[in-house]
Amino acid sequence: MHNNLGLLIKLQWMMLIALTVTVNGEYFKPFNVSYDHRALIIDGQRRMLVSAGIHYPRATPEMWPDLIAKSKEGGADVVQTYVFWSGHEPVRGQYNFEGRYDLVKFVKLVGESGLYLHLRIGPYVCAEWNFGGFPVWLRDIPGIVFRTENAPFKQEMQRFVKKIVDLMREEALFSWQGGPVIMLQIENEYGNIEDSYGQKGKDYVKWAANMAVGLGAGVPWVMCQQTDAPENIIDACNGYYCDGFRPNSNKKPVLWTENWDGWYTTWGGRLPHRPVEDLAFAVARFYQRGGSFQNYYMFFGGTNFGRTSGGPNYVTSYDYDAPIDEYGLLSQPKWGHLKDVHAAIKLCEPALVAADSAQYIKLGSMQEAHVYRGNGSICSAFLANIDEHKASTVQFLGQSYTLPPWSVSILPDCKNTVFNTAKVGAQTSVKVADIEALSAKHSSPKLLMIQKEEPFMSESWMTLKEPIGVWGDDNFTVQAILEHLNVTKDRSDYLWYITRVYVSDEDIAHWNENAVSPSLKIDSMRDVVRIFINGELIGSAQGDWVQVVRQVQFKQGYNDLLLLSETVGLQNYGAFLEKDGAGFKGQITLTGFKNGDVNLTHSPWTYQIGLKGEFMKIYATDNSDENLGWTKLTKEEVPSILSWYKTYFDSLGGKDPVVLDLGSMGKGQAWVNGHHIGRYWTLVAPKDGCQETCDYRGSYNSEKCNTNCGKPTQTLYHVPRSWLKPSHNLLVLFEETGGNPFKISAKTVSVGTVCSHVSEDYYPPVHMWSHPSYISGELSTDQMKPVMELHCDDGYTIASIDFASYGTPQGSCQTFSTGNCHAPTSSSILSKACEGKNSCKIEVSNSVFGDPCPRTVKTLAVKARCIRQPSSTSRYIGLSEL
Repeated sequence: MHNNLGLLIKLQWMMLIALTVTVNGEYFKPFNVSYDHRALIIDGQRRMLVSAGIHYPRATPEMWPDLIAKSKEGGADVVQTYVFWSGHEPVRGQYNFEGRYDLVKFVKLVGESGLYLHLRIGPYVCAEWNFGGFPVWLRDIPGIVFRTENAPFKQEMQRFVKKIVDLMREEALFSWQGGPVIMLQIENEYGNIEDSYGQKGKDYVKWAANMAVGLGAGVPWVMCQQTDAPENIIDACNGYYCDGFRPNSNKKPVLWTENWDGWYTTWGGRLPHRPVEDLAFAVARFYQRGGSFQNYYMFFGGTNFGRTSGGPNYVTSYDYDAPIDEYGLLSQPKWGHLKDVHAAIKLCEPALVAADSAQYIKLGSMQEAHVYRGNGSICSAFLANIDEHKASTVQFLGQSYTLPPWSVSILPDCKNTVFNTAKVGAQTSVKVADIEALSAKHSSPKLLMIQKEEPFMSESWMTLKEPIGVWGDDNFTVQAILEHLNVTKDRSDYLWYITRVYVSDEDIAHWNENAVSPSLKIDSMRDVVRIFINGELIGSAQGDWVQVVRQVQFKQGYNDLLLLSETVGLQNYGAFLEKDGAGFKGQITLTGFKNGDVNLTHSPWTYQIGLKGEFMKIYATDNSDENLGWTKLTKEEVPSILSWYKTYFDSLGGKDPVVLDLGSMGKGQAWVNGHHIGRYWTLVAPKDGCQETCDYRGSYNSEKCNTNCGKPTQTLYHVPRSWLKPSHNLLVLFEETGGNPFKISAKTVSVGTVCSHVSEDYYPPVHMWSHPSYISGELSTDQMKPVMELHCDDGYTIASIDFASYGTPQGSCQTFSTGNCHAPTSSSILSKACEGKNSCKIEVSNSVFGDPCPRTVKTLAVKARCIRQPSSTSRYIGLSEL
């Protein structure tokens, strides 16, 4: 059996080397991609593929190489991305492939890294992106109905899809040209809404498939969530679990296009967290039960810069609880534990691709094995315990195995367990701003440590008032309530509705006599409305098509009623998106008048699109201050509504990601050096709905392991380093509700604490099984021991060991404490091995620490502090032969 694992490893490396060679300036030797019922076939060989979801516009081009490299290091073979139509064609017929939308550059970087690319053209993408990725001008084409058997829509869709396919072909980026693109996608989760369109929806699916294949891309096409995908299109699964999914033809492989490793977040919402033990379980079960391609949605989530966030009401951060966080830092233990499961699956790949199907063995009432056998003695197995509560000891091929609840053990040689999904050996990297958010039993990887903080100087702020109501010559008046998007075309979040109301002496007397006040009633509104009377703000409301009723106070005579309608991201999901608007629906009425209600719906309304400062681009670095009216801001002037603020700041030292802490502000938008970093809003999440402990066992949903209750959903906003200058960086804010800019600070984010918790009965690191000493037989399985590894980020070293205990330590990371059993040498051994190093490894065994309590399973728990210093070589204690 030992020789079987060595043979599997050799076959795996031969396969990888054959498929990833760069020759004569090409990313790969030109190769064909096809498929059978088992897997994608790349250059004639079946492959088990792991894909990392990265959306290029949610990062800067300067970030792309590092994100791709970290994905590859984490075990990815493929990068997957949508194509964002609204970003590439913001104006009909005018294309944008520059900056964050330089799709060709992104694809080439993926190829240069030796990874493949899955390009999901859509062009509908959902993705929590504004309007689902559709450009808003699309809804104005006469007679158009999106995503159905509709000639105007099909013409525009085909034109854009062809544009992208032709672009990939012209740049020689398809696999048969030596490029990285191995697969494409047409449409996106259409099966979820297909019934809304009846027979026209079914006809549209066939048209979309034939149109896509007819473009001659030369690689397979996918439709996800599409059970009626035509024979020439692979239908694929999206969800938290896809191990039970089967395509609609036995000629197609089992593909998982979206493994939801987290979830998106709304303003005023809690932060979803998916435990890595459950995520690894879902991944292992997928490959165990016949899956062959799995993509993480997202591997890197990134940032919704500008006004790209969809919704309504999705936050600017698209962190998604992904293995690589919004800033490009590793989220541990998620990244590390997934790296281990990927390595274990790769050890099984020769057997997985050799077998047409698995042998199923029932091991217990809720325990089962799937065995894959290849030529000769090649054999790999997955042992699963799907019991949510109890561990189970099972017999498999004459040996005994203990399986934790809700876990999968991976045996690349059908004998040795190299990985179990419930046993996390990867370190936890703590990026902590609020220690209270880290429970003793639930270490969330979504916590931030502020390494350096630079508050802005109070005397440096300038301010400028935004006019209330009409400010430009392009306003117009009609006797109707117009739909928000029909007026703005999404050029701005903001639209002023202005009318005049006459109040008679009799009305005033009526209110005084009856001690009542009139009310403004709006039948239906989304997303935000601010109500002004005679220039004074008298109330606000927010919601998704909700009724608004507000008491109002008028003076005798003519009164100006102003409504500021605001969008906070356009709808990105659902049928008939072209009909979904914003602003107001139904009637707008004044109630409580002496002679009855006053219907304002057909009164003369004046419309003013956007903000004066927005259209004058006062946030641009090349915009002169002359005649703009900026004045020095004093503390007595805050808070103030509808105000512009600006200041200058120097860039922070080092290379760590930079954020602005806008927790002192209300709601608005921010720009740095002319770059729109996104909307901000300090809405607070409900105080309830978060779990004290997060139990990974059992099916996950987005409400299961929430964090951040009772706190603002988002206070930190990413400012990419490439957008900053060494000094004199311009920050401009538009504040709607009256925040305090004097308390804004710029910060850098880094990993300040790393922790690890490894037991002596844990498995050796997966990479050890492919070490030459093991493959050659010089090192037996009995000689391999569990290893604890600590890593600081690049450029950081381990400054101190703040806790170390080999024995029975309690708690987790920030709450570690010694138990009844403790080796007194723990701290000194760890300090000697790790301090001053960027990384270190320690064998978890009695031979290193001594045996403080015989006949007891010991655990090594370590907490270390990282600081920025020149790094030195790492040290490995205990396995000198490796």
